[in-house]
Amino acid sequence: CYKNRKSIKILSRRRVSSKIFTKKNIIFIKKSKKNSFFLHFWHILCCINNRMKKIEAIIKPFKLDDVKEALNKIGISGMTVLDSKGFGRQKGHTELYRGAEYIVDFIPKIKIEVVINDKMLKKAIDTIQKTANTGKIGDGKIFVSNIEEAIRIRTGEKGSNAI
Repeated sequence: CYKNRKSIKILSRRRVSSKIFTKKNIIFIKKSKKNSFFLHFWHILCCINNRMKKIEAIIKPFKLDDVKEALNKIGISGMTVLDSKGFGRQKGHTELYRGAEYIVDFIPKIKIEVVINDKMLKKAIDTIQKTANTGKIGDGKIFVSNIEEAIRIRTGEKGSNAI
């Protein structure tokens, strides 16, 4: 019985005559008498249903409420919002203040972080893209990354149950 392995380990390249089955994200391997080897398929067998993705969206500040409401409509309620500054292709802009011209290198932006199940990924990305789009330069970017594990601190729940 093997639980929570971080990587796939191949202990032998011989023919596999072991029986591998899963129950509640635990892998059970019954080895045959002929072979004293086995393969760990934890990543392949157990993580298929627990894949999580992190979406990081950098958007214009006035679009935050619209994006939040749109994500709430599709069933995504939890998110982390950060104030940020940065620039992309627009390389900042100039502003006039009391007759003097100032160069503003870093544009104020909002960074939204959402961790979701893999099944909701396409719908969430489409929702953010459609809602945050103004058609002008500086609309922002969306980044997607894999999440290995999520743990709710209060209850100790793990995986997709924690999000």
